[in-house]
Amino acid sequence: MTQDITSSHPDKTRLPFAPAHRLSVAPMMDWTDRHCRYFHRLLAPKAALYTEMVTADAIRFGARDRLLNGHHMDQDKPDDNAIILQLGGADPVALAEAIAMAESYDYAEYNLNVGCPSDRVQSGRFGAALMADPVLVGELVSAMRSATRRPVSVKCRLGIDDMDTEQTLDRFIDTIIESGVDHMIIHARKAWLNGLSPKENRDIPPLDYDRVYGLKSRLAAGADDIPISINGGFSDWHHIRMGLDHVDGVMIGRAAYQQPAKLAVWAAQVFDHEPVDGDTVMAAMADYADAEIANGARLISITRHMLGFANGRKGAKRWRRTLSEDARDPASRGDLIRMAWDSLNQEHEEAA
Repeated sequence: MTQDITSSHPDKTRLPFAPAHRLSVAPMMDWTDRHCRYFHRLLAPKAALYTEMVTADAIRFGARDRLLNGHHMDQDKPDDNAIILQLGGADPVALAEAIAMAESYDYAEYNLNVGCPSDRVQSGRFGAALMADPVLVGELVSAMRSATRRPVSVKCRLGIDDMDTEQTLDRFIDTIIESGVDHMIIHARKAWLNGLSPKENRDIPPLDYDRVYGLKSRLAAGADDIPISINGGFSDWHHIRMGLDHVDGVMIGRAAYQQPAKLAVWAAQVFDHEPVDGDTVMAAMADYADAEIANGARLISITRHMLGFANGRKGAKRWRRTLSEDARDPASRGDLIRMAWDSLNQEHEEAA
């Protein structure tokens, strides 16, 4: 059955690397939901944004519209379509079927998760555990490509557990390239599936940017040069700029979420445009909140993603309290965002 799927799309012609990938915001479970992506799109209008990981079976058998709808701000603006659906799974048929079902939702790209180290993901034999089986990952990529004409990418680690990050990583990447993958995103750490929690796996394994840069150099010198993005620990402009000197794109995770005002600055620097105006962003978020609340959402589900926007400013504590505590009131509306923003600006002016 896998053969039937993959044979329908045998060519390995890669699609052009989207400029949006020069700066992207990582897929983060429980964080990068559609409300978060709306906020991040306002801050970084030209960047690539990833969904939370969605399992193939959740799309096939779950509430598909709830999982896949509502990810674009404006269908008429190409920049707003740089949304990548990240998928989890280890069954080629299931992944191909999930993509076929997702095609009408107009995602820009499909990404396979080969980096998540959580116990739940391991029990399903996908995520980072797939790094032990590059042949299977190649089959998954081939199956995914059979279901779409959009790009297919893979996000992985440097390795897992005792896996050698030199020859073993090269073999892994070369196998995936042979499957026709369009783009690789590499989290520049190992994942320790035995002995570290998912949280510890985000911090304890040491970063090794040079290994990713070396991989890109090797590929660039040969016939199999494909776009490489790097992820892991990027939290200031110096390191982002250095990354872009060596690879095709930089993916930011927690720093983008926890310091969204900095995301706006970094995006302006990468894409050479003026930083977005805070007044404009907050007015748009208030309007968005009113529209979403009218459709059944609660304000706290939106404002929880905005708490870090005032970090480092006078009044940041009150801003966080308002958007976390007061936003829990079922009667709260977008005016709470307007009020909190006005109060923050007033404190800033008084301090000046």
